[in-house]
Amino acid sequence: MKFRVLLGAAVLAAPLAQAAPAARAGHSCHLPGVEEALRCVAVEVPSDYAQPKGARISLHVTVAPSFRETPQPDPLFVLAGGPGQAGTDLLPMLDRMFSRVRATRDVILIDQRGTGRSGRLACPPGEHEETTSDDQMRAELRACVARLGKPLADYNTANSARDIEQVRLALGYDKINVWGVSYGTRLAQAYVRAYPDAVRATVLDGVVAPDQVIPAGGHDAQSALDALFDQCAREAACAKAFPRLRAEFAELSAKVATGKVVLELPDPRTAELRRLPLTSMRFLGTVHAVLYNPVDSRSLPFLIHSAAQGRWEPFVARANVSNDVSTEGVVATIMHLAVVCAEDYPRLSRELTETDAKGSFLSGPLLTDRLAMCELVHVPAVPYRAPSRIATPVLLLSGALDPVTPPHRAQAAAEWMAKPQQLVVSNAGHGITPLGCAPRLVRAFLDQPAASVNAKCLSEIPTASFQVNAAGPQP
Repeated sequence: MKFRVLLGAAVLAAPLAQAAPAARAGHSCHLPGVEEALRCVAVEVPSDYAQPKGARISLHVTVAPSFRETPQPDPLFVLAGGPGQAGTDLLPMLDRMFSRVRATRDVILIDQRGTGRSGRLACPPGEHEETTSDDQMRAELRACVARLGKPLADYNTANSARDIEQVRLALGYDKINVWGVSYGTRLAQAYVRAYPDAVRATVLDGVVAPDQVIPAGGHDAQSALDALFDQCAREAACAKAFPRLRAEFAELSAKVATGKVVLELPDPRTAELRRLPLTSMRFLGTVHAVLYNPVDSRSLPFLIHSAAQGRWEPFVARANVSNDVSTEGVVATIMHLAVVCAEDYPRLSRELTETDAKGSFLSGPLLTDRLAMCELVHVPAVPYRAPSRIATPVLLLSGALDPVTPPHRAQAAAEWMAKPQQLVVSNAGHGITPLGCAPRLVRAFLDQPAASVNAKCLSEIPTASFQVNAAGPQP
């Protein structure tokens, strides 16, 4: 079962014997998503750091060696998001995001404990997950947790931060730079605070604020949806095609919330006619997922309007996208729950729940569903600790249209940093590093973390066109 969520002056090159210890560690390997041979390293860590002689976890670490024969001594450690995404999941975007960094530095991608090739904690997809009821999903989740039989309390941000330090020591690096995206920004901040002497500079993309309760994102999601509707209303072709967009979305949401929407659609693989109960979790979860990418989101008005006209096929096809890709690229369900159920849901007070749900399309149904899932994983609460100040330089990247970590989250995180620089891309959503000139700016920051980054080029990232009919986006 898949979960529906759904860095001064440049350092002189060191001698080869000191510059690239990881390039000689492990073994040569070919991994999905990249054509070149990389280096794969296994690093064993305790499952419970309070019992170092107890059970062990083998972490998979991917080393993308620098293109330079004598690289800088401080590599870039890459931390994926989720929680539940693995470093290897980012390999298809390695060249797009980090080729400029690799010109001078090793890039180290870590499969965090419980993800990817580091003992992935996930449930296999059901045969017909699209038609599985919420009750059936919970039953499958309960059985999956029992079958895995892992001490889920060991799978948390603090232990993952300790794991990063073990990887740094195992690979023989002195100082490192850290890049994190989404939940990886929470992990990056935890690591920098726990091991400040080990970090030279940090890049945070899609920044989670220290006090942010990840599931309570109703207002952020609503702001992103409102911005999309406003942009459609200002674009002549979109406004003409969908004059009742807001009303149609409200009507669809209310209709789905009754629990009486049952679709009959042909299975995309077998053409067999299937009944699909459309729950609020499926409907609103799909809308939220589409908002992550501003290019993808330009199809949302068309999807909503088509559904309002009784043509649900385009919407359902988009909802099933996550089921039509390899499970290896999907968030590790149980790892995700182990983290958020221990670190976030204990801080989800009734007041916060009510405030977050007020005026938002998202919070109510999804929060209820996730709370029910947390009751099944049985992880103890991790007490919240007020963050300490980060002294090293930090580059914070934000998309103005981000439905989960918009710019105000990065601003809140920056209050606890001595040397922050925040860059905001007006036409971007969740994830900035792959866009336009951003890879070059990340490289420039890593070369000179104390210098101001000239980010004018980010304004050149264009706004995508809206899709107004079945033919696709406007040219």
